[in-house]
Amino acid sequence: MADIAERAQSMVRDDDKGGFPAQTQQPPGSFQQMDPMPDHGEESYRGHDRLLGMRALITGGDSGIGRAVAIAFAREGADVAINYLEPESSDADDTVEWIEAAGRTGVKVPGDLRDREMCQRVVAEAVGQLGGLDILVNNAGFHWDKSEPGIVDMSEENVERVFRTNLHGTFYVTQAAVAHLRPGGVIINTTSVQAYDPSPSLLDYAATKAALNNFTVNLAKELGPKGIRVNAVAPGPIWTPLQPATRPEAKIETFGADTPLGRAGQPAEVAPAYVFLASPEDASYVSGTVIGVTGGEPVF
Repeated sequence: MADIAERAQSMVRDDDKGGFPAQTQQPPGSFQQMDPMPDHGEESYRGHDRLLGMRALITGGDSGIGRAVAIAFAREGADVAINYLEPESSDADDTVEWIEAAGRTGVKVPGDLRDREMCQRVVAEAVGQLGGLDILVNNAGFHWDKSEPGIVDMSEENVERVFRTNLHGTFYVTQAAVAHLRPGGVIINTTSVQAYDPSPSLLDYAATKAALNNFTVNLAKELGPKGIRVNAVAPGPIWTPLQPATRPEAKIETFGADTPLGRAGQPAEVAPAYVFLASPEDASYVSGTVIGVTGGEPVF
């Protein structure tokens, strides 16, 4: 991990602002258009067969945290299906190439998870192509932080998208996946430091992430007797396409600079937390917990 941290530090601006060069994209965004390009562990992650023979579905798996987790899982020996939105097909193609380069099966399952029937279809296609399911990573998410400073100005369109993507999508994908999970199965949800220290401009997003924390703990109680573990990872500010696609350019220039470590994290720095939680040896007695990867911001 030392080389990842060193590369991440090298991406920090030299002036006192921290952050990244001002830039913007249209949602959902692409990692291929970002400056600097995020580190997903392509050249640095080394696997140790922690997930050998397991089968994983990762929503939002084409870029950002999901892409980093897909690469890490593949190098740990898992076959991986990634879900993504159609506009992100180029990112998805590239991610699957890295999965296959690790000698594992890579499966693309496009679909907008705001629709319940699509959630069911995505799970069914992933299970069909992988031959089963051992790990579900609910990672697809959305927020909107452009020109909406408070609740009065938050548009119905954006609020609906946030809730349906982050909360409804997670619920319905999980509902469909549980029928395929057996003892030893794993569910990992992506929440956020925003669940603990919310920003007013992300009121709706923070609310969904707090709800996912509760969902994680509650579902762990329900599925524990079936031998299925449920946990979550709460990232802090991570350099993903979601940032330039949904934030004002001025916020990009200081993104992550206010953390105790003084910088945003890279997707490659988050992926090992998912590997740990998915591992049947390393985390066999870990369920109902939320691991923070936040650059020093507290998650409690």
